Amino acid sequence: MNSHPTQIRAEMVANVLAISVSVGEVIATGDVLLLLESMKMEIPVLSEIPGTVVEIAVAPGDVIQEGDLLIRLEAKV
Repeated sequence: MNSHPTQIRAEMVANVLAISVSVGEVIATGDVLLLLESMKMEIPVLSEIPGTVVEIAVAPGDVIQEGDLLIRLEAKV
């Protein structure tokens, strides 16, 4: 199997409420990676692919901007 790095980036300005995964964790499509808060709404960030978490670039309480790196996955194809 080949692996390809995938970057999960912020789509909006938000606060990081919680991180649901850890580095080295194997995740499936649809797993919740982290929970964001924007405009008083909680927004789960879901994995669109299966793979392994290789980097978490944010921490709870961080304020993120559109385009910021959140998580990097090593996707299995």
